[in-house]
Amino acid sequence: MKTNLVTSKLLTSSFLVLVILFVCINSIKVHANNNIESVRLWSAPSSTRVVFDLKDKPDYSFFSLRSPNRLVIDFSNSRAQIDFKKLARSDHRVKKIRTSKPKNKKSKRVVLELDGTYKLVVFPLAPTGQYGHRLVVEMHDTAKPKSVVKNKKVDENRDVVIAIVAGHGGDDPGSIGYNGSYEKHVTLAIAKKLAAQLNRQHGLKAVLIRTGDYFVRHERKPRMARENKADLLISIHADAFTSSQPNGASVLVQSARRANSEFTKVIANREKESQLLGGAGEIIKTTQDDNLAVILADMTKEFTTQSSYVFATEALKELKKVTKLHKTKPVGLSLAVLTAQDIPSVLIETGFISNPKDEKNLNNPAHQKKLAVAITGAIKNYFTRYPPKGTLLASKNAPVHSVVNGESLSLIAQRYNVSLSALKQKNGLKSNTIHVGQKLMIPQ
Repeated sequence: MKTNLVTSKLLTSSFLVLVILFVCINSIKVHANNNIESVRLWSAPSSTRVVFDLKDKPDYSFFSLRSPNRLVIDFSNSRAQIDFKKLARSDHRVKKIRTSKPKNKKSKRVVLELDGTYKLVVFPLAPTGQYGHRLVVEMHDTAKPKSVVKNKKVDENRDVVIAIVAGHGGDDPGSIGYNGSYEKHVTLAIAKKLAAQLNRQHGLKAVLIRTGDYFVRHERKPRMARENKADLLISIHADAFTSSQPNGASVLVQSARRANSEFTKVIANREKESQLLGGAGEIIKTTQDDNLAVILADMTKEFTTQSSYVFATEALKELKKVTKLHKTKPVGLSLAVLTAQDIPSVLIETGFISNPKDEKNLNNPAHQKKLAVAITGAIKNYFTRYPPKGTLLASKNAPVHSVVNGESLSLIAQRYNVSLSALKQKNGLKSNTIHVGQKLMIPQ
């Protein structure tokens, strides 16, 4: 009886050991089974992005080599059944993507053979939307382009410059339509048509921030607009919702909370960020008077905020002529693309891609052109009333202003670069109260 009990205990112990070994082996096996499922590559004018799609969260390490230039990535406990040979054929930064023998047999080593020396950024992305785990590699050109910003004092009779941002792009498709169309394709098509319309107008010039199917980081968009000396930034998007009912266009501006938050950041780093504050930037950077710096920066921010709202109102008025509106007044939201302190900026939701009718319209070239014509009309109307100093439009406009909804006397004075007291004196005003439709003479 005692012998049977000992045997039973030994069998039980052996069984437990086997179970534990089985679990351990399988857990190791599962861990070793991360898979590189696909690789995607996008080329932009100043960068290239390579995205590795993985089954699970990537466990990786990387290093770069010179002569020849290479980026080597080791994916721990991973495998890949991918033909890398054709991936980089259309890119001028990545000559070739191949595999190599890793130090650890359970790892997968991927080598990117590079055409030059680039600023390399490697980071993982968590699952979102249609995408799972990803590892992103970005190669940015290191040569700094020559500044295109000219001295406004000597650049007389210039064109008014409109920076157009086509939303999303590359591995960021944006919203996916009711019938499967991608927002990134719709926005680029509309942006290109808008640019074509603007470039036909005397005194207006369009600059496309994204010209193809690639991703531009949000913080770079206002910077690129500033480099091109933009007077207005328009970001083109297509809205979406969880149901297919909502439809129509909207125009968004930066929320007051986000604008104040960005303002606080700029002031806190004013020596670094003075270029974000327009013409007063140099004074704000160098003055020892903190109060003066805050006052000037706040005036710049306030001017940009009011200008954005006034243009948004004008855009809604023109869009209403060609499409249904989802919101009849500008909507304030916290948006990274609208963070410029010195450039009036709006985001136009051209319709709901999640609505079958809107989606069909948004993919229709004729409707895209109607939207572009409407937005162009809003831009012409706006800059006819508020031509920036030194532009061709400013030299041709008569100095009489008709007040529209959302304007203040101080805003009008700033737009025409005259003092508030001079404007009031010219028009015999004893207070700052004005009304819609009122005609104001602008002092010379």
